[in-house]
Amino acid sequence: MANILESIQQVNERLQNVVSVEDGKVSILDEKKLREEVIDDLIYTAVFSKDYNLKEEVKYLIREIANEFGAIPASIHELYMAMGRGETKNFTTPAVNIRGMTYDVARRMFKVAIKNNIGAMIFEIAKSEIEYTYQRPSEYASCVLAAAIKEGYKGPVFIQGDHFQFSAKKYFENPEKELNAIKELTKEAIDAGFFNIDIDPSTLVDYSKESLKDQQYHNYLNTAKMTDYIREVQPSGIDISIGAEIGHIGGKNSTVEEFEAFMEGYLQTITKKPGISKMSVQTGTEHGGIPLPDGTVAKVKLDFDVLKNIGEVARKKYGLGGTVQHGASTLPEELFDKFPQNNCCEIHLATGFQNIMFDLAPESFKEEVYKFIEENFKDEWKEGMTREQFLYKSRKRGMGPFKYQWWTLENKDEILDAIEKKFEFLFEKLNVFGTKEYTDKYIKLVKTSFVKGSTKDVQQKAQEIKLEAGAD
Repeated sequence: MANILESIQQVNERLQNVVSVEDGKVSILDEKKLREEVIDDLIYTAVFSKDYNLKEEVKYLIREIANEFGAIPASIHELYMAMGRGETKNFTTPAVNIRGMTYDVARRMFKVAIKNNIGAMIFEIAKSEIEYTYQRPSEYASCVLAAAIKEGYKGPVFIQGDHFQFSAKKYFENPEKELNAIKELTKEAIDAGFFNIDIDPSTLVDYSKESLKDQQYHNYLNTAKMTDYIREVQPSGIDISIGAEIGHIGGKNSTVEEFEAFMEGYLQTITKKPGISKMSVQTGTEHGGIPLPDGTVAKVKLDFDVLKNIGEVARKKYGLGGTVQHGASTLPEELFDKFPQNNCCEIHLATGFQNIMFDLAPESFKEEVYKFIEENFKDEWKEGMTREQFLYKSRKRGMGPFKYQWWTLENKDEILDAIEKKFEFLFEKLNVFGTKEYTDKYIKLVKTSFVKGSTKDVQQKAQEIKLEAGAD
């Protein structure tokens, strides 16, 4: 069992003869001991210490150790540009939102990657998930980088901000204030090593307007403003991969014409290049799937032609990597090999892994979580919903308040084995086995430092958390 260290003195003692830190320069003296023992204590301290300053110091250390080790936060932009030029095989990069047991789940992703020479895979967290899982960007990045060290993974680590979404209500009340809030979160994420950002003003699309370009106006305008901002604040030597979205997930299916209208407005508005590298579209899915009264998930009719047709225009006309599929982890397994065949460069996966966690969690613990949710989030229990539907929709709220319990579950290995098996299956279907040759070729590694003190204190009570936008 890992230790939660209580002071910087204890941290220094733990690092003795393993990692030296002199004049800000980190050197690894004993890689074996670092991986087998020390990194566990560092990440548990970074996540669970009650001392804010100690947490910041240890997160900084983990980032610097990862740099020295060779696990480097990176942007996938150049790989997607190569895909757009037709220089790679057809594959779909899995972008996995890890809501709980982040360190251990990330370890299993790296394990599968090392075994199968995978370079193209993304660790992501959405704006909403940051809140309800109690994981600010610096904590999430630290968990992922610590996992890379633990598993011996060296190379680019793609960490992504997913659905950095504009609230339509807040935006139309005060556009500048909402834009600045997204900028603030984006800067926090970049400071933590998120060099892939999905901007999502698709909530601002207005279908009451007559022309497609007018419908997409506030969407392309704010995507362009965010692109310019990201290019201003990104680290030297890195072009952050930026994603855009034309159709709000759960809404009507996207069209080629909407995409072209968006791109016309977007390209006329941005002042800094490069622009976006991919486009999220709506194909008929919904985040987390649609729960039936018994708590199972309804089958959806996914329109692969949307991915294929928009993806073809994205690549041939605009040089982008292709289309992006959200809300996919609860889809039938037999569909996943179709994504690489249909110009889909990236797929977002979250709820399916959360479902494995809840399916295999001990009943007594699960009931404790459910009771907490029923007591604190009853306002989300909409009229006509069964208990099973309500809990399926809202059980993600049990990730943050019960974070330590998830990390220390008695049957954690059973859950992780099932998740690893799912990773292996999906990653093979998505054709990312062997993609390390592409990341080796196209991704330049640039060492950057974590910015200390850029995070916010997130020891909030669960009832204070307000959810605005979902991921998968």
